[in-house]
Amino acid sequence: MINNKTVNVKLIIFDLDGTLIDSRRDIVNAVSFTLHKFGIREKGFEEIISYVGTGSRDLIRKSLGESNSGLLDKAIAVFSDYFSAHCVDESRLYPHVLETLEFFKHKKIVLLTNRHRTLAEKTLELTGIIKYFDRIEGGDEVACLKPSGCAVEKILKGYPGLDKKEVMIVGDMDIDVGEGKKAGIITCGVTYGIGSREDIIKSSPDFIIDGLSRLKQIIK
Repeated sequence: MINNKTVNVKLIIFDLDGTLIDSRRDIVNAVSFTLHKFGIREKGFEEIISYVGTGSRDLIRKSLGESNSGLLDKAIAVFSDYFSAHCVDESRLYPHVLETLEFFKHKKIVLLTNRHRTLAEKTLELTGIIKYFDRIEGGDEVACLKPSGCAVEKILKGYPGLDKKEVMIVGDMDIDVGEGKKAGIITCGVTYGIGSREDIIKSSPDFIIDGLSRLKQIIK
C-alpha cells in the first residue's frame, strides 16, 4: 500500500453499492420479496448481504439454494421488477459522497457496477448524483462482471491516450480491487461498505480509506 503518498489521477472509477450508497436494506427487501413469492424460506439479513457483489444472477442463485435452482430465471425476473421499483426506498448516500463528488467534478468520473446499467442510472438519478458521472458501465454482460478486468478495459477505450497510472478504481470489495489490478490501474478500497474490512486488506489495494472524503488528500 502507498497510503502516505498522493497520486495524480485524471479518471476516477467508482463502485456503487457499498461505496457510494448504502443499499443493503433495499437489496434484502427485494430478495426477501422474491423468496416469499416462490414460497421459499426467507434468509437472514447478513446471509443475503454476504451474497452481494457478483451480480444479481449470482445473488438470486445463492439465495434460492441448489434445491430451487430450476426457479432461477423466473426468480431473477421477479427480483428485477421489484428492485427496479424499490431501488431507493431505503438506500442512502454514504457520508461525504456528495461533497467528494463535487470536489472532483473537474475530473472524469465513471461508475462501474455489476448492476444492470438502466438500474444504475435510475439509482443515480433518484439519489441526485447522476450529473457527476461522465459514463456509467453496468453489469449487463455476464462475462464482463467484476473482477474480470474487462469492464475497466472497456472504460479505458473511451479515454484514449490516458495513462493507466492516472486512473483509480474505488470500491468496498475485493472484487473491485481485483478488477483494478487486472486492468493495471490504481486501486483504493473503502472499509465502511458492504464488503468486509478483512477482505479489503487481504486484497492489498494501493490505498485503504475509512471515509470517502479521504480521497481529497490522496488525489492531486
